[in-house]
Amino acid sequence: MVLVTGATGLVGSYLVKLLLAKGQQVRAIKRTTSNLALLGQYADKVEWVIADILDVTALNDAMQGVSKVYHCAAVISFLPAEVDYMMKANIEGTANVMNAAIAAGVQKVVHVSSIAALGIAPEGKVIDENYADPNINKSFWYFKSKHYAEREAWRANAEGLDVVVACPSTIIGAGFWGDEPNSLFPEIYKGLKFYTTSTMGFVDVRDVAESLYLLMESDYTEERFIISSQNLSFRDVMWQMADALKVNRPSIQATGFLRSIAWRLEKIKVLLTGKHPIVTKESANIASVNFAYSNQKFVAAFNYHFRPVSQTITDTANAYLQSVQRGENWGVYP
Repeated sequence: MVLVTGATGLVGSYLVKLLLAKGQQVRAIKRTTSNLALLGQYADKVEWVIADILDVTALNDAMQGVSKVYHCAAVISFLPAEVDYMMKANIEGTANVMNAAIAAGVQKVVHVSSIAALGIAPEGKVIDENYADPNINKSFWYFKSKHYAEREAWRANAEGLDVVVACPSTIIGAGFWGDEPNSLFPEIYKGLKFYTTSTMGFVDVRDVAESLYLLMESDYTEERFIISSQNLSFRDVMWQMADALKVNRPSIQATGFLRSIAWRLEKIKVLLTGKHPIVTKESANIASVNFAYSNQKFVAAFNYHFRPVSQTITDTANAYLQSVQRGENWGVYP
């Protein structure tokens, strides 16, 4: 029996569908309010347990009879009001998953970390699995949450649990259109004018799911792997999105000055309307940093060929346009 946390989210849903297609028995945890839309007909093939990674008792019960665990559940947020919950869910939640796995005698855990856990590198440096940011404690809140969550995975590994860590870059794939970075598709479709020129690693959600499966089925433990396709500028990615959606490209570069105005205006909007901001101070600051990542360790280990980001954008744009026609705020690949 395989257990998946975060099964109703972007990565988890694609992973669950892949595991079921390979004939595996899948158990997954969910809340009573979880949206199963991304799983479609596959949802009925999953053994569901009502649990939360912060609910130790329910989590321990969910682990019984499980041999492998994919820990995909995590909170991604750049909103100041959500920092405390994000830190608790990502760090304490991961500790709970690892402790429950040890107690239940689980054979192996694939922990879905993030390139964010590696922190920020000096300008021009390509980050690989061996990089450690000496200033991680001064980094962005999300980066810190994933870094310390990963430490819990390594702690469990030191206590005898077989653990392999996957660090995906920015994941693009048909899913809930309100979640970053997929929220760029509706924003660009509706006429977003601004773009940034910072660089980042990008990867297709289908490649992430396949990579997690390969890592679980391999003999690798006590290893970290960066899961990424290409390093591209957000400008290029956003322009490709616009072209695929057949709308005008964002045409105004968001300079540091414009970003500083934007997050302040969004903060006022939140106070007046209660709506989530499009940009926050932290996300604006992240947009000023250039990141580059090496995927060579994973490519060499599995002879893997990642989908080009251009293909991912085209496929995802088509899925978005189809969801617009259906009047739905989520989409999947046909």
